[in-house]
Order: sequence, then structure tokens, then C-alpha cells
Amino acid sequence: MKKETIHQLAKKIWNYHHLNQKLEKADCILVLGSYDIRVAERGAQLFLDGYAPLIIFSGGLGSLTKNIWLEPEADKFAEVALKMGVPKDRILIENKSTNTGENFLFTKKMLSERNINPKKFILVQKPYMERRAYATFRKLWPEKKCVVTSPEISFEDYPNKEIVKDDVINIMVGDLQRIKIYPQKRFQIPQEIPSEVSKAYEKLVAVGYTKHLIVGLGYLLLWVKL
Repeated sequence: MKKETIHQLAKKIWNYHHLNQKLEKADCILVLGSYDIRVAERGAQLFLDGYAPLIIFSGGLGSLTKNIWLEPEADKFAEVALKMGVPKDRILIENKSTNTGENFLFTKKMLSERNINPKKFILVQKPYMERRAYATFRKLWPEKKCVVTSPEISFEDYPNKEIVKDDVINIMVGDLQRIKIYPQKRFQIPQEIPSEVSKAYEKLVAVGYTKHLIVGLGYLLLWVKL
């Protein structure tokens, strides 16, 4: 398959993952950890711009960062925020979670223990994980309101020397699979996937973008049947 064709198929999935929700002021900014420091910068800038009086960084060492970092994602992100001028007493850190569900469950527990009860959140995540973050939050924390945002970067400009394009495509394909099957496991709310996005997924899987898929024939068949 030609590189340009792969690019166009991947961009369909990128656009689907990206929700483009309108930002509004909230009680708390919740930044989900990852290997992308630009997520930390986006969250910190939103705090500095006055979108919320509190910022939480959530993330331990996940499947990707455990191989490249020694300190938890949340601690590394908090350091970025401090250097940008976010006051230390406005930062909370949850640094044990290893996946998106744990980000919310562990943060929920931490806030409860501190008697902090924000009603509205701004979630900050990578651009191609906006939809998954939103779906997981709505399932696990339905009594709260949220909008989700991410670094304002196009698909073309997102890859860099640390985050190569093929890795981004593999992760996007895997996250789309999870959006399809996780509602059955009660990890996320269900969401409609347009046929053109499903077809893009199938074509990218067929040419080898499978590194981030949940393995097992049953999961691949489940995609076709649902």
C-alpha cells in the first residue's frame, strides 16, 4: 500500500478520535499521563490561562513509559508544570495508575480521601486518545461532567523524533479496537463508529498495523460481528 494511502486512512481514524469539544472553565484539570510531554504542557497552560483552580496529573509507568522512564508519568508531568509556573500547592499527583481506567478510579479515590469534590473536569490527553478518555470517564465517573482536550497539533505535525508516525498509527488502530470492544467489558460507554472509519481500520490491520491490538482471533472476529 502506498504511503499516501496509509496516511489518508490513518487520518480518518485520527479525526474520529479527536472530539473537538468546546473548552469551558471547570473545577479541575485532570491530565492523563503518557510518553508525550506536550500533554503536560497543554494541561499546565490551561491552568495558567485560568480554566480551573486545581490541576491533577495521573499516571504511573504504563506499557510504553516503563521502558523509557524511571519516574512515574505524573511526577514527570508535574515537573513540567512547575517549570511553566504552576504553583506547587495547586498540583495533585496520582502516580500509581497504569491505564486509562485506573487514571480515573485512582484519582477518584484520592480526591475522596482528601474531601475534594470537583463537579466538572477538563480532561487532557493525546489528540488521538480524546474519544477513549471521554468514553472511559463517562462510564466510570458518570456523576461528573467533563470536556476533553489535547495539544493543538495536526496529524501531519504530531510525530517527532521520540514519537514516530508508524507507532502513532499502531496505537490509534489499537485504541479504535478498544472503543469497539470495551463497552462489552463495561470499561467504556458505547460509541458509534462510522463505516468509513471501520473500513480504514480493517485496511490498516490488513497491511500490518497490529502492534497495539488486543491479541486473539476472538477479538478480531468480534469487530466484524458487532
